Amino acid sequence: MPLRRWIDSTNNAIEGILHAAKTQRHLRYHFYSAVAVLVLGYILGLKRIDFLIISIAVILVLLAEMVNTAVEYVVDMISLEHSEKARIAKDVAAGAVLITAFGAAVLGYIILFPYLGRIFEKGIFIAKHSKEEIALIAVILVLILVVVLKSYSGKGRPLRGGMPSGHASIAFSAWVAVTYITENLTASLLSFMLAVVIAQSRVTVKAHTPVEVIAGALLGAGITVLLFFVFY
Repeated sequence: MPLRRWIDSTNNAIEGILHAAKTQRHLRYHFYSAVAVLVLGYILGLKRIDFLIISIAVILVLLAEMVNTAVEYVVDMISLEHSEKARIAKDVAAGAVLITAFGAAVLGYIILFPYLGRIFEKGIFIAKHSKEEIALIAVILVLILVVVLKSYSGKGRPLRGGMPSGHASIAFSAWVAVTYITENLTASLLSFMLAVVIAQSRVTVKAHTPVEVIAGALLGAGITVLLFFVFY
């Protein structure tokens, strides 16, 4: 079925991200930088266009690093012996990452410098955001943290197995977000029960252990609560 094929393709794509995060130290560093930049942008209260530019720069760096990883694997597969052309191909791919990262750093400096200068003039001030904006950044940060933590655990597939459970993390993050956004007990209880059902299903199909599901739930809910506490 088309839906099943789309799910399988998505699973394969996420597995590629996880494999790259497991095997490529620099990609993990880029993920850390992405988290730091996004959180800093929220703290400083970047204007919408500035935040979009920073976000695009972060995405391009991650993309370049993953393409570089793919090029390295293809070159190693084709060229089993030492080859000058293979070395050049790898160097060019690595150079593309360097240019992208340098460009992102320059953009970050140009955009962030005025905001950082304002801190020295007026003191530290944490910008406030709408509930919807916080819910969005919570999902992004939870997803990044799940990928990084699974890369360190060294086992499991992105959507099946490994510490922590990604499904539970997102489900309980959504529960907290719904609770804050609606401020309605019925909506909160319904979303909580749905999150519990999703978490339980991961144990039922033996995709995760109870510990992995609980860890995912705590991660998703904890990160989201922290972000609402800081930014709302």
